[in-house]
Amino acid sequence: MGPMNEHPAEPLTVTASAVVADEHDPDQDEWVERLEQRVFAPTRARGLAYQLWLFGLVAIMAFGGIALVLQLRDGLYVTAMRDRISWGLYITAFVFFIGISHAGTLISAILRVSNATWRTPVTRIAEAITVVALVCGGFMVIVDMGRPFNLYQLWLHGNWQSPIMWDMMAITIYLTGSVTYLLVPMVPDLALFRDRLRGRVPRIQSWVYDVFSFGWTGNAEQKRSLLKAISVLAVLIIPIAVSVHTVVSWIFAMTVRVSWNSTIFGFFFVAGAIFSGIAALILVLATVRKIYDLDEYVTYIHFKYLAYMLLTTAMVMIYANASEFITKGYHAEEEDLFAFRELFVTDFAPFFWFYFFGGLVAPILIIAYPRTRTISGFVVSSVLVLAAMFVERYFIVVAGMRVPLMPYEPAHYTPTWNEWAMVAAGVATFLFLLTLFVRFLPILAVWEMKEEYEEQQMAASPEQAMVSNSATAPQPSMSVGGP
Repeated sequence: MGPMNEHPAEPLTVTASAVVADEHDPDQDEWVERLEQRVFAPTRARGLAYQLWLFGLVAIMAFGGIALVLQLRDGLYVTAMRDRISWGLYITAFVFFIGISHAGTLISAILRVSNATWRTPVTRIAEAITVVALVCGGFMVIVDMGRPFNLYQLWLHGNWQSPIMWDMMAITIYLTGSVTYLLVPMVPDLALFRDRLRGRVPRIQSWVYDVFSFGWTGNAEQKRSLLKAISVLAVLIIPIAVSVHTVVSWIFAMTVRVSWNSTIFGFFFVAGAIFSGIAALILVLATVRKIYDLDEYVTYIHFKYLAYMLLTTAMVMIYANASEFITKGYHAEEEDLFAFRELFVTDFAPFFWFYFFGGLVAPILIIAYPRTRTISGFVVSSVLVLAAMFVERYFIVVAGMRVPLMPYEPAHYTPTWNEWAMVAAGVATFLFLLTLFVRFLPILAVWEMKEEYEEQQMAASPEQAMVSNSATAPQPSMSVGGP
């Protein structure tokens, strides 16, 4: 990620005399102009590095396309999945993508509802991660079916008593709600792009800004309607997001397989989704901040708060693992002992212990230790968490299916190149769509950041303090300067 400043700067304040003497303070105007220029900057990305990045992602997606064509021609026989292990790398990637989709909608909604003022610079990117991850997760489900036409048949003739059908419905509702939750707060910023970039971008791009700004002019009635809509969406999206990963867990927990027969799976999957989602948000946020020079707006304090959330969720994950394994191990039968042996000692032991020590313990130590409590340390922790959570999804799926249901030898599963190619294409698609989002759409909530900056300036004024009978200091999340 390159060198990063590690400590926050003091917030820039405006003197009371300046606020009183000049309603349009020059410092404020300068701050707003810098903010808008930073947000406009990605729309002018044309460099060689950017083109090589897109070319590399497209090449990986094309390679995955070749694997998909072969699978469509020959069926799932090109994979290593068979009758005894019928789920593998595809379902692992599906659960992983659905997990990191909680980076945006759920985290953003909780922060909005709790009125966490530091959230503003990070919510837009978080909400974009949600939509993109859901698209990629849905893609992996279609690939796992072998033939895309099977999805159409499932909707027509599926058994609605099956958790698989519940999951399809939940993901569809979640994707619809997430797109709405991403678009609605973006309307004023799309209007800003519409007005400021007209004639400077291709016509189709300008047309998109014009259509999806919905005639926004910023009058009082529109603002009231916008704030009311955001409040309603934030409240509604939380139970929807929780239900999605709960239903995903039920696909496993409502089977007769020993490793999945658990009443804690719903909580376990939701906690794991939030855990991996926060890690994904930190990693993407640090990358975008570095590339587009957003240090002034996305500061050390934002990463620190997100890292504290990551640390807390890691401890919750350790508790959930301990509760699950201790309870089942206390009265373990032969099938449970087989599952424990392959997870802790034999085939899947390297995966499990990397997940536990590398993905749970190590991030806690990195974030808790003051000398590594830096942006670079947070990025390293996030990389460990994402790698460990993918591994965890893998051994949940594959190790769970290896436990024999009848007295026969356990089946073995090693993903083929077709499966790796499709999963790599899914990851490349995720990065490609995020790149396009950053390239064409506002990556910061400009209008919200402006309003909060103005409120902090007013709060810094002694005259305002006398009126409110309290002195309110500027929040560090809106610090100007930043690390």
